[in-house]
Amino acid sequence: MGFPGTWMTESESMVYRVVPKCACSTIGQIMYYSDHGAFFDGDIHDASKGVHKWAQDHSQGPISANVKAHTSFAFTCVRNPYTRILSSFFDKICGIQRNGRRYRNNLVPMLVQKYGVEVGGADGSDDFDQIKSFRRFLLFVRDTIRFRKPMDPDIHWSAMSGHISTFIVNGGRYDRIFWTERFNDGMQSVLDAVETPHPVDLSAIPRFNESEGHGPKRAHPVEDYFDDLSMHLMYEIYHRDFRLFRYDFETPGNKMPVGEIDLDEVHAKLGE
Repeated sequence: MGFPGTWMTESESMVYRVVPKCACSTIGQIMYYSDHGAFFDGDIHDASKGVHKWAQDHSQGPISANVKAHTSFAFTCVRNPYTRILSSFFDKICGIQRNGRRYRNNLVPMLVQKYGVEVGGADGSDDFDQIKSFRRFLLFVRDTIRFRKPMDPDIHWSAMSGHISTFIVNGGRYDRIFWTERFNDGMQSVLDAVETPHPVDLSAIPRFNESEGHGPKRAHPVEDYFDDLSMHLMYEIYHRDFRLFRYDFETPGNKMPVGEIDLDEVHAKLGE
């Protein structure tokens, strides 16, 4: 299986396991800048050179050798499951993607038809009941993850622990897992642990939120989207994410972590 979703700087200063919707665009651009002294011109997910990615055949050998030998500092980044799934809904379901089309072509029409989800019209600009539509989307998410119907789960809403575990199961080990909610502290701790060809001043780095503006703005506080049933579904889908990465399941409005991540526990639980 190898190391899907894994990126590495060409200088092999650091290895990163991508977790969708968790600052991956910004982290990828920081990695690119640390090697080249300039940002990639465009969405870093489209870069086919300048950074090693497992999806590129020529990168698999170097990544595999590095990770198995634990030659470089390896890290990843996580996000509160409540805000992550909301971000996936507004970006991927309600938004028009950068190619000018809906995400995964027939996905949204299927959600409209089978689950009664509204997305704000053809371009996402019409008013609609965001709370009702999100809760119906969440039922769909549960169905994809629990029953793999009507489709396999998408990387943007499959559990973070699932993404992170593939790296461990196949022989990798993380040196750091940090939170998007404390991004500067976490990313700085990575940069402090490595030597890069070009110095990175984190305070001068812009945030590369490639999904910004794709969909309608969230109209309500986070907690308004999650009633008792929604929270039950969230726990069913993401209970490992809440526990391992120390997020507050009981309080959807509290996006901040409530404890420290135990790397040994993460490796033990996700390496099984």
